[in-house]
Amino acid sequence: MLKQEMYFISDLSLNEKTEIWGIKLMTILEQVSHETMVFMRGKYRLDEIGDGKDELKFKQGQKTILTVYTHDDKFTFLIIFGKKERECFEMQKNEFSTYIHDYYDNSKTYHDGKWMFIDVSTLEQLEEVKKLILIKKKPNRKPFKKENALYSKCGQRCDLCVHYADLDEDMRDIMIPQLIKMWGQTDWSMRCEGCYSENCYCKDEPCNAKGCAPQKGLAECRECGEFPCVKATSADYRSMIHTEVHYADEITWGILPYVPMQYEEQ
Repeated sequence: MLKQEMYFISDLSLNEKTEIWGIKLMTILEQVSHETMVFMRGKYRLDEIGDGKDELKFKQGQKTILTVYTHDDKFTFLIIFGKKERECFEMQKNEFSTYIHDYYDNSKTYHDGKWMFIDVSTLEQLEEVKKLILIKKKPNRKPFKKENALYSKCGQRCDLCVHYADLDEDMRDIMIPQLIKMWGQTDWSMRCEGCYSENCYCKDEPCNAKGCAPQKGLAECRECGEFPCVKATSADYRSMIHTEVHYADEITWGILPYVPMQYEEQ
């Protein structure tokens, strides 16, 4: 399991970072980055097309839903509203702040729509941008079936994990190519029967999740008031704005089974 120790904190300046008991704290911008990806991956099944420099596009086929530009002190979100989306926004305009009103009113409209370049550096601004994204496109992410769901102590889906001993082999064959693309490793042969099994692979050397909870006097992560946190999972820390190229199937099988509750409530 890949390990990363990081917590959220809201009273830091944009790029201030410190440590408490050796645990890294997220800056405000890192929180914005993480929450953006949690929202986009939890709500939508899209390709993530980065340019390797400072741009990430969320696309469905040839259509771009959202573009994010990275800067040292902010992110810039480009959302293009066509006629129907502008009509929808006008009906909801009083639900948005003057911050969004100013961007909307001052943005230029071209033949393909109104181009809004919105600077985001706080979680409050991000929450409003999320509402704009929902106007742009309805969520298309279908949650995993839960009939036989088996959750780990940190909210991952053991039954959707490539290492799960009882996983259908046909499903494993679907997952492995996507995992190779996402993680860049080819050996997925380890097998595990889940957190609550005597044959859990990390029973002798606890993973981050199993090591942290007992230190707080808890049986498991999901009892913690700070759950979910990036420390709990093997993949959640990769839910950050990036400039790589990852297609929708890579996110579905290489990230979502390994993050808290698969972001379904986002």
